[in-house]
Amino acid sequence: MTKAAPDPRAVREASLDELERLALPLPPQSFPLVWEPGDGVELRRTTEIEARAAVLHVVVARCFGMPTELAMGWLLGSHLVEEVTPPEWQFVTGAQGDHRSFVLHHDAVFALAWLLGLSRHLDPTARPEDRLMRVMPDLPSGETFREWRSRTLVAPRDAVEAAVLLDLYYCLDWAFQEAERDGLALPGEVGSNAIGQRRWALEWAVVFRGPYHDRPPDWEEVDLSV
Repeated sequence: MTKAAPDPRAVREASLDELERLALPLPPQSFPLVWEPGDGVELRRTTEIEARAAVLHVVVARCFGMPTELAMGWLLGSHLVEEVTPPEWQFVTGAQGDHRSFVLHHDAVFALAWLLGLSRHLDPTARPEDRLMRVMPDLPSGETFREWRSRTLVAPRDAVEAAVLLDLYYCLDWAFQEAERDGLALPGEVGSNAIGQRRWALEWAVVFRGPYHDRPPDWEEVDLSV
């Protein structure tokens, strides 16, 4: 359901206040807003977010030794092959691609779990919760996507709440990269790569409706360059 997005300028002021509290650099005044006044906001369908989280969970599991045959079998048995992007499929089936970049998807899973109400927080100074692995599909036991959905009681976040956090992570992504370039101390346990992964998930899952927004991007189309 589409809701009215909050005032983007008021949200931005709150995001900048948080950056100041964390002693991080502030972006320039020209730094763009994520949405415009009068826009609507919604989350992607819950099943779509669940599927993306499960696929990334399998990709991360491959990074840590899940055999190719088991990973492919799980995706086939869970009817999720169509949800796997070409780069992900090449990695799952043939270990092609940047192993390190796929490992980082653990933080994208963390953000998607937060959106589904499976994680209590998305604190930019903290690592993913230890319980994250327990709330995701139990791959070693062969738990299927359908079985996981049956045992998991998701409570998707409000779209407005998610939009506010997206704006914060949009600013944090710039601030963390700037801090690392300048050799400044970071405020917690994570670096810019983790922040970027969480922003990636939020950018993909939070959908804005308005005259200046294109269709929602596919996972690999999310633009993190700005």
